[in-house]
Amino acid sequence: MAVKISASYAGDGQVEIVHGPSGSRLTTDLPADSGGRGRAFSPTDLAAAAVASCALTIMSVVAERDGIKFEGASVDIEKHMGQNPRRISKITGVIKLPAGLTAAQRNKLMACVEACPVSRSLHPDVNLEFSA
Repeated sequence: MAVKISASYAGDGQVEIVHGPSGSRLTTDLPADSGGRGRAFSPTDLAAAAVASCALTIMSVVAERDGIKFEGASVDIEKHMGQNPRRISKITGVIKLPAGLTAAQRNKLMACVEACPVSRSLHPDVNLEFSA
């Protein structure tokens, strides 16, 4: 299934992105460490955010299927940039799962990070480190 996404340069280092099916919009900005002003997500910030969102989404599907209470789950994520070549080198995250889960439930939900299509789409040199 293809999804159309349009991007247009808005000036001053900013790009407006439009999700075709919904019309939802967001703006990216050139990050401060690349000479920009960092007023919004950078494109590489969106990549890290996509990993977090994808992991939580896949976890929610598994939790619903298995009758696991999942409300309140969250991820704090950090993106680390490499310099040669300039790209994401590592994404670290701390996943906060609801209290009262069994070890088996926690393990099943944590496995969703690697099952996430976004994580699977990253270059193999990008190190993903998640803990709960």
